Amino acid sequence: MKSQTSSQRAEKQPYIPPANQHGTVASSHKSASRLRASIEDLHECIAVRAYELYAQRGWREGGALKDWVDAEREILHRNVSSQALAKPPRDMES
Repeated sequence: MKSQTSSQRAEKQPYIPPANQHGTVASSHKSASRLRASIEDLHECIAVRAYELYAQRGWREGGALKDWVDAEREILHRNVSSQALAKPPRDMES
């Protein structure tokens, strides 16, 4: 019987991701799922707003990209503005 090298033995062991900055792998999975959910929510908000812009243009074809970009700009600007309002200025933090 042929003996296994250390690299062959290592291949058979399951991959265990390293702990993230917060110390646990579980928290990195939670962060990733929260990020995925927020990206999906963002995508849905942009899609809804783009459809509203399409309706405002009278349902005319040919402006889908412009509607999407305009909706994206509005939604992202709104999110950045609301985050800025939620945080106190750095000089006021204690």
